[in-house]
Amino acid sequence: MQDLPPTPLYRQIADLVTRDIAAGRLLEGERLPPERAMAATHGIAVGTLRKALQELVDQGLIERRQGSGNYVRGVRSVGGLYGFFRLETPSGPGLPGAQLISVDRLEKPSDAPDFGAAPDAHRIRRLRLLDDGPAAVEEIWLDAGRAPGFGADRIGPSLYRSYLTEFGLRILRVEDRVGIGRLPGWGAALGLAAGASVGHVHRLSWAQDGTPVEYSRTWFDPDKVSYVNRLK
Repeated sequence: MQDLPPTPLYRQIADLVTRDIAAGRLLEGERLPPERAMAATHGIAVGTLRKALQELVDQGLIERRQGSGNYVRGVRSVGGLYGFFRLETPSGPGLPGAQLISVDRLEKPSDAPDFGAAPDAHRIRRLRLLDDGPAAVEEIWLDAGRAPGFGADRIGPSLYRSYLTEFGLRILRVEDRVGIGRLPGWGAALGLAAGASVGHVHRLSWAQDGTPVEYSRTWFDPDKVSYVNRLK
């Protein structure tokens, strides 16, 4: 198993705020806490926090108002990155991470829905982490025609960020079907026996041009995390 490159601290904080916006914990127009208070909450320097906030400004997710503070503004465009990551710990969203298990180029699975025009796809298997603890294993199939030259060296902790920066591919919409499944044999990194009954998510994802480009399956430990979707 391969640890993916560590995410810089400022980007980890930016991603946490992005997740809060996507999940509805931060609403459009809401004022963020004062910068010094936010820095203290996360145990980081104010300069690191300001770098994180600038990243969010650059993404159009917050705006800075001189003399007033920082306000949420990009609820409708949050998408991608961690915007579609729906697993949370009982105490809150948790800091997401990932370890790479394998990357292969294979014929698309026969039981998958239609996605992309190529007959084959890049299959990515990963262990997903929350607060450094195992939370889920996932198998992602990305249409090979949309990601030429795809490989392990082009995958970062946020797969959707990698799609965007490496291939100009932005995931704007997903459809999830949640149920119960059996943990596959390759999913031992989750810490459960093969065949154990776990939470299971089928996902189909659409790119910015309106076409489905990715199909994934996620198996998660319901004793450690829950699938959360907030409507607003």
